[in-house]
Formats: sequence, structure tokens, C-alpha cells
Amino acid sequence: MQLYDVELSSRLMLGTARYPSPAILTEAIKASGAEIVTVSLRRESSGERAGQGFWSLIRELGVRVLPNTAGCHSAKEAVTTAHMAREIFGTAWIKLEVIGDEHTLQPDVFGLVEAARILCADGFQVFPYTTEDLVVAEKLLGAGCRVLMPWGAPIGSGRGLNNVLGLRTLRSHFPDVPLVIDAGIGVPSHAAQAMEMGFDAVLANTAVAQAGDPVKMAAAFAKAVAAGREALMADPIEPRDLAVPSTPTIGKAFLA
Repeated sequence: MQLYDVELSSRLMLGTARYPSPAILTEAIKASGAEIVTVSLRRESSGERAGQGFWSLIRELGVRVLPNTAGCHSAKEAVTTAHMAREIFGTAWIKLEVIGDEHTLQPDVFGLVEAARILCADGFQVFPYTTEDLVVAEKLLGAGCRVLMPWGAPIGSGRGLNNVLGLRTLRSHFPDVPLVIDAGIGVPSHAAQAMEMGFDAVLANTAVAQAGDPVKMAAAFAKAVAAGREALMADPIEPRDLAVPSTPTIGKAFLA
């Protein structure tokens, strides 16, 4: 898988929020095999030297950090946060979030496109958290984004893929654009379903961090993502409305 100019072997990304401890986060990242982890600049900067501690952990694990603009509610706020993240983490990658609704945490797609246009023009490689809307996707790509991160369901809800038809349509409409399912994934089977539908990767956070055993759950997600991708590559059968016998009837013995 290639995201911008980076080649990756893992198709699972991991969020870093809400883990019981840094030690469990470290083990979960290792168990997941993820090569990219996301981090909220605001959360990591909130405590005394918290950001430095996280950055040290990431360097030790050798994974790429994808800073995000979580908690931003306007294009201006998101752009400012992105510039701070680039300075702190030394990366042009940014997971762009502009939240429009407090209850569902649905993206403000108007602010999202505006911020994406500004950041892409400024040399950022933008990963926009968006909906499955085709028009919004077109505008984000037109703004300079080369990766899209449509939501599966509201952040942290664990509901999986709420709009399967919309997501399938998005996938078929943009066959050559890397699409990463972001938000709402609850269990490994949700991740496998996304991969079977042809999505390029999955980002999981709450489903792993808040599990009874985050390390085991991270390993389960890794297996599910790999299995879903293998199933897609194996060219699965199409669903049918009627039964099709698996045992051939030709040559079957009949008693007179």
C-alpha cells in the first residue's frame, strides 16, 4: 500500500487515545503490526511534558506518526493546529478533522474542504476525515488530497459500517484513490468487512484502547484486516437470491 510517497506493508492504523497506560499502548502497537499511529496534538500537549513522552515512545517503536486536528471546529483552528503539529513532529502528514456536530462528531465538510485547500497549497499531505459523500470527495481531491478517510460510523460508537451502500459507491467511484475507513469500527469483523469491500486500510482506536485486553484486540484486528484483504484478492463469489447446490446432480444415482 502506498500513501502519498510512502510504501507500507500493514493496512491497519492505530489511534493512541484512551489506553489504560503507555505500556499497554506500546504492546498494542506491537501486536497490531501497525506502521502508522495517529495522535491528537492537543491531548499530547495538555499535560506537563506529555508530548515529549509520547514522541519518545513513537521513536522507540519506529512507527510513523500521523498528527490529527481533533477537537477543531473551524478551518482556521484546524489550519493553525496543523502548523503546530508539523513543527512539533517534523512531518508534513496531517489527519485533518473539522468537526461540525458535537453529538455525532460528523465532519463540517465545508470547513474541511476549505482547510484542505489551504494546507495542501502549503505543502501538507492531508488525510481528511470525511463522510461518504461523493461530491465532498471530489472537492477534497480537487483541493489536493490524495488520500480520503471516510467514516464508518460516529467516532467511538463501535457501530461498524452504517452506510454500506454509500461506502460501496464511494469505493467504486474512486477506484484508484487510497480510501481508509476511519471512525466507528467496533470489532474485527467490521474491519474485515471494510477490507472485503475494497477499502485500502482501516483505522481503529476506541475499539482497541477500551477493550478488556487491548493487546489481544490489537492482534485480532491485525488478523481481520489481513483476512479481509486476502478474501478480496481471492475474488469472492457474488451473493445470490436462490440456492445453488454445492454437490453436482450430474451422475447422481437414482433408484427406480
